[in-house]
Amino acid sequence: MMRTAVPPVACVGEPRLTAGFAEYGRLDLRAHEEVHGPIGPMEPAQLLQLAEGMQLKGKGGAGFPFARKMRAVLESCERQDLAAVVVVNATEGEPASWKDKVLLTRAPHLILDGAALAAYALDADEIVIGVADDGVGRDSLMDALDERRMPVQTTIVTVPHRFISGEGGALVNGINGLPHIPPGTKKRSSDSGVSGLPTLLSNAETFSQLAIGARLGPYEYAALGTDDEPGTVLLTVTGAAGRPAVVECTAGMPLRDVLDLCEVPDVQGILMGGYHGKWITPEAAEKAEVSRKGLAAVGGTLGAGIIVPLGVDTCPLGEAAQVVRYLAGESAGQCGPCKMGLPDLARAVDLAVAGSQPADVVRAAAGEVKGRGACSHPDGTARFALSAIEVFAEDLRLHSTGDGCGRRVKGSMGLPGAPDANPQKLTLDWSRCDGHGLCAHVVPDFIRLDANGYPAFPATPVPTWLREGALKAVKVCPELALRLAKAE
Repeated sequence: MMRTAVPPVACVGEPRLTAGFAEYGRLDLRAHEEVHGPIGPMEPAQLLQLAEGMQLKGKGGAGFPFARKMRAVLESCERQDLAAVVVVNATEGEPASWKDKVLLTRAPHLILDGAALAAYALDADEIVIGVADDGVGRDSLMDALDERRMPVQTTIVTVPHRFISGEGGALVNGINGLPHIPPGTKKRSSDSGVSGLPTLLSNAETFSQLAIGARLGPYEYAALGTDDEPGTVLLTVTGAAGRPAVVECTAGMPLRDVLDLCEVPDVQGILMGGYHGKWITPEAAEKAEVSRKGLAAVGGTLGAGIIVPLGVDTCPLGEAAQVVRYLAGESAGQCGPCKMGLPDLARAVDLAVAGSQPADVVRAAAGEVKGRGACSHPDGTARFALSAIEVFAEDLRLHSTGDGCGRRVKGSMGLPGAPDANPQKLTLDWSRCDGHGLCAHVVPDFIRLDANGYPAFPATPVPTWLREGALKAVKVCPELALRLAKAE
């Protein structure tokens, strides 16, 4: 999907967040009030009771209880005798995600309702809404602010459209005029966030769900969903889907219903939760329910509500390797696990795909970064990589032979930019090779010497980050036996 075009919206079951979309497209203030009805301010105890009754958890990926966040800010304000700030994270930096963009462009007043409820209850001084600099949703949000009066000053802050910029600490840093990267040490925004004030930070869907719950009350809100996870869920379905869409569905609904709605064909696996999520098998998808508990039961995760089915016509491990390389490049680069560990993990995955190293090297590289980062980025990247080598174990076995799975990487994961437009592989003219071994010294990560001292390398394309080394190996071959040719 291009970032300039918001995808279609669909619904399985009763619409709540997407109510009125079919009739109005974008809901201006008049249409918003006609569809959703009026809403009034709530005192802190009322709002806390509502959030707890709804069992409202953050929809940005971590799933932290909203009431606990709000209570921590209230206590911090009282302890420090400071005012609060409310921050709406609508940056949605992950390329595969679109659900918050849909809310910005189609239902901006739901986001503003939720933020206004929180600001009134906290007696906040300011509301700040973070959006990405891709331009999607900003104009709609500004129009919505022009249409209504907010209880406190409300500003829009634009941040770079990068994966890491959407992390909570990175957003607070950006609002404070600092680089848009997570802080080097773990900090609680509830103690010190925007301008050093206690800050309530949650994502756009979370505030929208709060606005729905305030109108319905906790009991009617729980009329949909499961006992553990009441309400509805917004999902972004992309990848191999015949009809990519943002889908609202009832929590606990079979995943198969969502996949059928989006015309998902036969697949090799499905990424659940986004680039920090986990892969599940097609068999697991048949049994899965759309909820945190239901997806965890089959080895998946709801995460940020992202579903990426992978078609049967692409190399799954090659697709996964591209994502790991992207995530390594998106790191803040300010702690060891990000600066050194993630490039090592990307290298390990690439070499496993090339058949040059066993999966144990990937597991070891992932173990080196897990639990050690200044933010959750290393953990999420390691989780993704480990999940890929588990779910695609048979493909990994095929790659370990050096021949690969026979499929090219199509670039189906929604990454910025296209896959390698000019894949190249090494070839050897055996009539010329005398076994000097210089090539293996130049690019040892890809070329090994066999028991007889002759070069051996995978038949798969050379990873882009090893392309320069492979070219040098070709140039130093004294017999001109080694060549770099276009991969078919």
